[in-house]
Amino acid sequence: MKLKSKIVKLKKKIVNDILQFAGGENILKRYGLIVTIMLLFAISIVTFAGKIVFTPEGKKWREVGKRETLIENRVILPKRGNIYTCDEKLLATSEPLYGIYMDFWADGMKKDTLMKYVDDLSVALSKKFPDRTAAQYKNSIVEGWKLREKEEQQIAENKARGIEKKVKLRSRYVRIIRPDISYVDLKEIQTYPFLKQRSNRSGLISEEKNSRKKPFGNLATRTVGSVYKDLAKGGASGLELKYDSLLRGVDGVKNRQKIQGKWMDVVEIPAVDGIDIVTTIDAGVQDITERALRNKLIETEAESGTAIVMEVKTGEVKALVNLDRLSSGYYAEGNPNAFSYTSEPGSTFKTVTVMAALDDGIVTPTDSFYVGTGLYEYKGKWVRDHYWRQGRNRGYLTVKEGIEMSSNIVMSKIAIKGYNDNPKKYVDAIDRIGLRKKLSWDVPVHGIEGTSVIRYPDDKNNYWSKTTLPWMSFGYETRIPPIYMIMFYNGIANGGKMIKPFFTKRFMKNGKILKEFEAEVVNPKMCKDSTLAQIKDMLEGVVIRGTASQAKSELFHIAGKTGTALIASGGGYGGGSYVSFCGYFPAENPQYTCFIGVRKPQRMAYGWQTALVLKNIAEQIHARNTRFTMDDFEIDSTLQKTPAVKNGNWDKSKRLLAELKLPYSNQGHHSEWIQVKQDSAQLEVQPLEVKAQVVPNVKGMGARDAVYLLEKSGLRVSLSGAGKVVAQSFPPGSKLTKGTTINISLQ
Repeated sequence: MKLKSKIVKLKKKIVNDILQFAGGENILKRYGLIVTIMLLFAISIVTFAGKIVFTPEGKKWREVGKRETLIENRVILPKRGNIYTCDEKLLATSEPLYGIYMDFWADGMKKDTLMKYVDDLSVALSKKFPDRTAAQYKNSIVEGWKLREKEEQQIAENKARGIEKKVKLRSRYVRIIRPDISYVDLKEIQTYPFLKQRSNRSGLISEEKNSRKKPFGNLATRTVGSVYKDLAKGGASGLELKYDSLLRGVDGVKNRQKIQGKWMDVVEIPAVDGIDIVTTIDAGVQDITERALRNKLIETEAESGTAIVMEVKTGEVKALVNLDRLSSGYYAEGNPNAFSYTSEPGSTFKTVTVMAALDDGIVTPTDSFYVGTGLYEYKGKWVRDHYWRQGRNRGYLTVKEGIEMSSNIVMSKIAIKGYNDNPKKYVDAIDRIGLRKKLSWDVPVHGIEGTSVIRYPDDKNNYWSKTTLPWMSFGYETRIPPIYMIMFYNGIANGGKMIKPFFTKRFMKNGKILKEFEAEVVNPKMCKDSTLAQIKDMLEGVVIRGTASQAKSELFHIAGKTGTALIASGGGYGGGSYVSFCGYFPAENPQYTCFIGVRKPQRMAYGWQTALVLKNIAEQIHARNTRFTMDDFEIDSTLQKTPAVKNGNWDKSKRLLAELKLPYSNQGHHSEWIQVKQDSAQLEVQPLEVKAQVVPNVKGMGARDAVYLLEKSGLRVSLSGAGKVVAQSFPPGSKLTKGTTINISLQ
């Protein structure tokens, strides 16, 4: 009890001493001292802040801080719009690539660490990008660090001398890898020695750029066009140039700012991506046409060639091929031959002459003209038929036979009979048909490219000679490019309605249609109905028994006209020849019009050889478009093996299985996406799980389903090959980063 009493007394004493020491006056004094110190500290902060804000010295330090932590007004390049086929397969697309640099002034970069790993890093880079040796990579990196040391030394010297001259820090942005690389490669090099550190320690800078890729390679490359190597300059040719202002989008603005020691992009104004262009081109028809023309050019060793396939009713150009011979002998897409072949067309123009004469009532199909042995002299110049060297007297040929046998004499005599006294009437008839109309095209052309040049008797710039009329009647002394010629023959196939061929089907943005296009009507009625029927009968006769009889098809009728013209050169016709065929198929119900032109063949070539090219194309298109049902086949019930079915969208697969009457088991699931397993008896349909923020499994899918699912997940897609997906660069189930590019391979 005594001890407890003593403790209580001691506590009371301590409390009394504290209260005595901290009397009211002392508390106020100490409180006042603390407040005074805080006020002085606040005043000093305000003073220094004001000094930084309002004095020249402050401006200097603000600039230093800004220079060290902020890079302003850097351009954000928008994604250039895609160019698609008519069924929205990619012809041209933008793919992100990355320029790789090192910032040797990075805050956390240490020389000893860099030198420790530089050898291993250089070896890894040389294996991945072998355009440089490991020694060259090492030298580039070491020189970058030495450059920083020189800059540090210069800064120190300037400071010691009181010089305020700014030192340009070239070591902040040193290119390490020469080529721009893909996102997949970027992720790989970030695992390399030294570079796997945070960027403020490794100094790694990846500058994203857009590049242009053509999944179909050189298919329709002249029509699609090209862009400059520096994508910011935009389109250089073709549709890329024509619609450059729409495809390129609108630049954005970003600042590059150092935050917590790490450089980050801060978007000020987001970029606006370009508009997508859907063309009329059909990739399948384009491929068929290109291969058929290339084979003929190789066979005849020609200088160049062009082929056009146009849909009769719509005017949509389904294929446009322009091939030129390279020094290596290989044929590749080059000049816009469909527009730039402005030489004399030859015998394909004879149909124009006969249409004009029939419509003007000058001749009938059965009217005949004497051709003899194929030589006819008119005002001191000889008109020759292709058989004139044979010496055989053919007597008289009717107008119809003149077209079928491609007689120059018949054509010239028709023109002389009907228009010799008034040649203006002949050209007026051509005007009436629509071939002299000046047109613009949805691909870029220059000068007289893509424009017909047909003389008129009063034209002072193009002299109308005494022999112009008869020679014009069979395709000379006039210039008509292939695009005009196919437009004319398509008008015949289209019931006399001439429409302008076009290549751009619609504009799209984010899957929504912004604008759709239709063919422009050039002439709603080229000629009388009776004339049209007679012309169509003659053109069928050309293939049945005339100059293109070798091109007869057992599947359907083809109608058209052959053409062979000598090419003017040096005041004569020693520039080689130009052979062509223009026609449509099936003749009884025209679906497509086709033009084939071969320029300067080295081996003997005639119009019928180009007709064979058209036949080849026509039969392949016919086979491609023919659709069969299971009722068209007799199926052997003893066959047990079921056909392969791709993974993909369940609704589409279900319709296919039902149409083909294939047995399957789906275990009662209702998934949107499925994978198909099969054995000899039936197909087993299993659900394919698709999760958010996870890379989906597209193996076994067709290109359309795979691209749709991946893009829907937020990925960009780069594909190669054809068939079904056999590999994807990001494994299924891995974490998904939106906006990155996944590569898929098909076979």
